[in-house]
Amino acid sequence: MWPESKKCAAVISFDFDAEEVWIGENPENAERPGTLSQGTYGAKVAVPAILAMLEGLDITASFFIPGRVAERHTAQVQQIIAAGHEVGHHGYTHTSPTELGAVAEEAELVKGLEILNSLGANVRGYRSPAWDFSPYTLDLLVKHGFTYSSNLMDDIKPYRHPKQGIVELPVHWTLDDAPHFWFDGASWNKTIRTAAEVRALWAEEFAGVRAMGGLFMLTMHPQIIGRPGRLLMLEEFLVWVKSHSDVWIATAGEVADIVE
Repeated sequence: MWPESKKCAAVISFDFDAEEVWIGENPENAERPGTLSQGTYGAKVAVPAILAMLEGLDITASFFIPGRVAERHTAQVQQIIAAGHEVGHHGYTHTSPTELGAVAEEAELVKGLEILNSLGANVRGYRSPAWDFSPYTLDLLVKHGFTYSSNLMDDIKPYRHPKQGIVELPVHWTLDDAPHFWFDGASWNKTIRTAAEVRALWAEEFAGVRAMGGLFMLTMHPQIIGRPGRLLMLEEFLVWVKSHSDVWIATAGEVADIVE
């Protein structure tokens, strides 16, 4: 299914959540600067470093951004767009659609879309803040002109949702940085993995996806992957991915465009 006789495809994607991932989870976190500083690091340090790395590697990525992050960190979003990267929708607040009714979910979708488009983005894709849908989500995506979703874990190849025709670009926790690196400050029970361990895991999954001709959808968060040691690992890993001439590195939107 891939162009130019490529064996598989790889999408390098980032969920630019900044402080909103903590505020969406608990509005009281808006008054906790220590908690929010983790997200601020993503905007202040990680995004510029990631953009520089991607430019050096000549890779165009896909960034999924909540509308409220775009309001708070407009300059960074404009830099992402100016660098030629794709921008997708990631909610207005970082709130799961499963926690919203139909009216509230549509309001979140519309408001986020308006903000991103007002900054010059051409938004066609949607990634839920929870990798989950409500009963209304897919119909709302069709209503508001979206062409693809990147939320479900039921395949390794893109496909169309039969009823709505929306393209699904599958994801998986294995290829997300959060399960491996996220620190649970409330319980202190979650171990932070080393960058070397995660690179080994991603390399194994890449090899398997490539052998099966699937889509390697790498999902990362600037505040997590953008720590200095992890960013070095990511750069080395992407150089290795690029060394495979039979792999098509594309944006999520470019992959969605070729799905029949």
